[in-house]
Amino acid sequence: MATYGCYSSTSKVKLACLLMVVLLVSSPSKSHGGGSIAIYWGQNGNEGTLAQTCATGNYAFVNIAFLCSFGSGQTTPQLNLAGHCDPYSNACTNLTADITFCQSKGVKVMLSIGGGAGGYSLDSQQDAFQLAQYIWNNFLGGHSDKRPLGDAVLDGVDFDIEGGNPDHYGELAAYLKSYGASKQVYLSAAPQCPFPDQWVGKALQTGLFDHVWVQFYNNPPCQYTPGSTANLINSWNQWTTAINATYIFLGLPAAPDAAGSGFIPVESLKSQVLPALKNSTRYGGVMLWSKFYDDQDGYSSAIKNSV
Repeated sequence: MATYGCYSSTSKVKLACLLMVVLLVSSPSKSHGGGSIAIYWGQNGNEGTLAQTCATGNYAFVNIAFLCSFGSGQTTPQLNLAGHCDPYSNACTNLTADITFCQSKGVKVMLSIGGGAGGYSLDSQQDAFQLAQYIWNNFLGGHSDKRPLGDAVLDGVDFDIEGGNPDHYGELAAYLKSYGASKQVYLSAAPQCPFPDQWVGKALQTGLFDHVWVQFYNNPPCQYTPGSTANLINSWNQWTTAINATYIFLGLPAAPDAAGSGFIPVESLKSQVLPALKNSTRYGGVMLWSKFYDDQDGYSSAIKNSV
């Protein structure tokens, strides 16, 4: 691990030093020209393989979802990939070939932590340090005899935090970024659109996140409603001016059934929403939940040339 002379797992003063150095050395650059699409994959066995997902050519980012149980002193976090494979019988190690294929196509493959089911909480700085160390050794550039996805090295970590203690994710972000001396560790987050987000709002204040895909759905006060873009655009302007992230993405359900509310029909997205959002220099594109729902109506294929 790159320490830069500042590392300590217990000292808040030295963590602040680490955070300052990480900010200096991890100035992210554009990873795509124009807008791109991010997708979540892993929570439905009927959504095709990871390789098939990347072979569509529609996505610049794939978030493998989810590392869903961690923190509170847990020594071994738990990965859940629903119907795709069972990590506890080492059945997910064959994803190495798929991950390598995706990366060969220029797709960034991220490990998404959290999710809506709960079962996780970082209750201390030590929890944050231990989780960062586990993720580095088991999914990123470190070493472990039991890497759940095999030897492939993922590109970064996505924070889809929807519960638990919100106080220590900034520390987790700093620890993860500190590993990026030889290869950049990308960080993304998926906050809800009410600002500031209840769960990752504090972490986003660190300025360490490269991509923030805001969930503009299941939140009527800040999402699209038929015939009106006002709430969404007002919220978008708040996010793009208040958060120090390289790119902000419009997070949407990929089909009407993918969320309780917030789906935007293709033509409305193209004609009413995207032109307004692209005025921001922090516009990054569109995030979709999820690959399974995208398969239902081909949403990403319909919008990709407009994103």
